[in-house]
Amino acid sequence: MWIDSHCHLDAPEFDADRVEVLAAARAAGVGQLVLPAVAVAHFEPLQRLARAHGLAYALGIHPLFVEQAQDGDLECLQQALADAAADPLCVAVGEIGLDRFVPGLDLPRQQRFLQTQLALANAAGLPVILHTRRALDEVLAALRRQPVRGGIAHAFNGSAQQASQLLTLGLKLGFGGTLTFERSRRIRELARTLPPQALVLETDAPDIAPQWMQRSAAERAAGVTSRNTPAELPRIGATLAQLRGWTLEETASITRANTLVALPRLAPLPAVPDA
Repeated sequence: MWIDSHCHLDAPEFDADRVEVLAAARAAGVGQLVLPAVAVAHFEPLQRLARAHGLAYALGIHPLFVEQAQDGDLECLQQALADAAADPLCVAVGEIGLDRFVPGLDLPRQQRFLQTQLALANAAGLPVILHTRRALDEVLAALRRQPVRGGIAHAFNGSAQQASQLLTLGLKLGFGGTLTFERSRRIRELARTLPPQALVLETDAPDIAPQWMQRSAAERAAGVTSRNTPAELPRIGATLAQLRGWTLEETASITRANTLVALPRLAPLPAVPDA
């Protein structure tokens, strides 16, 4: 069984065929998915989706949504985490973090939201799912100020030194579609050489489509995009297996075990039932 440790199944890209997408993932051997929230307004719809299908979820305010969030949203998150304390499907605080990729964002505001959300995660006894795009050093500094109970650095795209620091702080590293591109040499080398216990797999669907789903330059220029889905996870796992010299069964077992360490509340959850 595979676990997709990061999938935005609640995204509008899946509104037309969400049940079919989930069924395809199940048929591909993806036994559980973790759905991170991005904004307070999304919490209740995300929880309804997760509970309807037995999916794990996380609650948090994404750095790209911080500027449109209200300061009171942090209190809303605190209350939502308290309300979900007895819900076995709530496995983490996330997706939270910092983003330096998108220009013009208010970094101090992002940092304040991150620091508060790390504290809320610690108080709730939950791990975190971290967004670190071009901001790994700042996220590491925040984690040192406010330690957390493990979690995952989603879509890891850092250096070996940064990977080592995250591992020392008790986090696992998420690898997904970027791993499948031959030109992603640094990420592929890290996936090949990091300790096996460092690695978890994710799709970030509908984003970060793997290499085999990429459009041509002409299609991209015309605005045609690729929608990633959780059913692609086993094939992403096959890329990791090839890099590591593992069998598919070993890859699924190792990455699944690592995900359960990162997100302990996943362990007792059953596999996703047939949709």
